[in-house]
Amino acid sequence: MLLPPGAGMTLALSPDEARRIILRAQGFLGAEARRGGAPATLRRLGAVQLDTISVLARSHELVAYARLGAVGRQKVERAYWDDPARAFEYWCHAACILPIDDWPLYAFRRRYYRDRKFRWHDVPDSVDKILQLVRESGPVTTTDIGGAKNGGPWWDWSDSKIAIEWLLDTGEVVCTRRVGWRRVYDLTERAVPAHLLAEDLSDAECVARLARIAGRALGVATRADLVDFLRLKAPEALLLDRCLLDGATGLVPVRVSGWPERSAAAWADPAALETEPRGRHRTTLLSPFDSLVWDRARTLRVFGFNHRLEAYVPKDKRVHGYFTMPLLAGGRLIGRVDPAREGSTLVARQVGLEPGVSPGKGAGPLAEALWEAAGWVGCDAVRVEQVDPLLAGPLHDALGR
Repeated sequence: MLLPPGAGMTLALSPDEARRIILRAQGFLGAEARRGGAPATLRRLGAVQLDTISVLARSHELVAYARLGAVGRQKVERAYWDDPARAFEYWCHAACILPIDDWPLYAFRRRYYRDRKFRWHDVPDSVDKILQLVRESGPVTTTDIGGAKNGGPWWDWSDSKIAIEWLLDTGEVVCTRRVGWRRVYDLTERAVPAHLLAEDLSDAECVARLARIAGRALGVATRADLVDFLRLKAPEALLLDRCLLDGATGLVPVRVSGWPERSAAAWADPAALETEPRGRHRTTLLSPFDSLVWDRARTLRVFGFNHRLEAYVPKDKRVHGYFTMPLLAGGRLIGRVDPAREGSTLVARQVGLEPGVSPGKGAGPLAEALWEAAGWVGCDAVRVEQVDPLLAGPLHDALGR
């Protein structure tokens, strides 16, 4: 058991203790994380990032798979988009799926957008007309209201798209389901339960409760980690400071020896400190948008792993590949895979192990992760292309080929 600190004392954690608490909080250590399936995973994580890139699957599917294994993809979709609503889409760390019960907690951000009256583009005069259309004809997609683009680059949105997204930002409409990959917009009063709409929270209350959720999801978190999870602007970050100091978040201070001095002072959910993290470690490939690794500075601090998404890097400048997925095994990030799919074959375009991980120890977990991912997306073969010569033989043997 991790002993709680006495009055006025701060609990000291080693880097390994902090890492294991983080892994358990994120659902990668122990059987408890798999109970309740995808809906429980969403509640545990507090936010699942969305992204348009789809390689083996879309990122929100990969997040559930990484923790639960070969869970049915329809089960994952129902956990996010269902009727009645279990979740809604909004801005947290980025565009995210969020538990529907957290709707009231984002009131501070909705107020910000209302006051700002700008959404990357000027809000068009047609916004009231679009809201009335949703009221009379909703739920609607962008196709129903005139299309998403003017025909130019991706950012050249139509006025109707700008209007509906601003209405989403300000909370007049909400997205609680999708058709294909298209958002379905409806009046918030029709889609969000009345008891959640009735909650009226101050900005400080919103930040305090969201910080508790972020702290619980992250396991052990610095102030910077909490700010990044919630993408707080300066005024809200100041509210966070007050909430942390006065105890409104429910998080307790800890200190992680071995972390850089500015990051050593951290915060944790008291419940996470009550028992030692135990159980089986998950071996899996991670989406680059997974909340275990979405913060580069935190990933380097916790795992010594320099993580970077290279999808938007020119091809000739990529080091590890287009959609490189970190390999988690034994509670550590030990390698990387840049995957693709060709028919019924999972293709590892580029694979590699981290410095200090021997081919003999890394090949087995790498092969296990590749075969499990292949089976989940319906592939019956695995092909490895670019690989270090020292790893090629052990990986060939481990793959059974």
